[in-house]
Amino acid sequence: MHTSSQDLIIKGVTSAGKTFRPGDWAERLSGVLSSFGADNRMSYSPYVRPVTLNGIKCVAVNKSLKEVEPQGFRFLMGFAQDNDLQVEEGADLATEAHEAVAIAN
Repeated sequence: MHTSSQDLIIKGVTSAGKTFRPGDWAERLSGVLSSFGADNRMSYSPYVRPVTLNGIKCVAVNKSLKEVEPQGFRFLMGFAQDNDLQVEEGADLATEAHEAVAIAN
C-alpha cells in the first residue's frame, strides 16, 4: 500500500506542529466510510485508508472520492479544517508501504 499523486493526505499534525490526538484518530476517521462484508469483517473504503508516513499517522483520501461520494469528501475535508490538520498532496512513497500495512492491521 502506498500513497500516490491521486491522494490527499490528512496529516495528524496541526498547523502549529502539534500531534493530533487521540492516537487512533486515523483509523476512526477512515472507519466512517468503511463497510462490513459477508464475513462480518470491516473493510476500509478503497478511497479512504489510514497510513503512517514518516512516523506520522495520516489518512489518505483518493481524490476520486470527490466525484464518487461528494458528501463523504466534504466531511473528511471539513474534519481536517475544523481540527486545523495539515492536508498535502500525496506522493508515491512505496518505501513507506510497510508502515502503512502495519497501521491497517
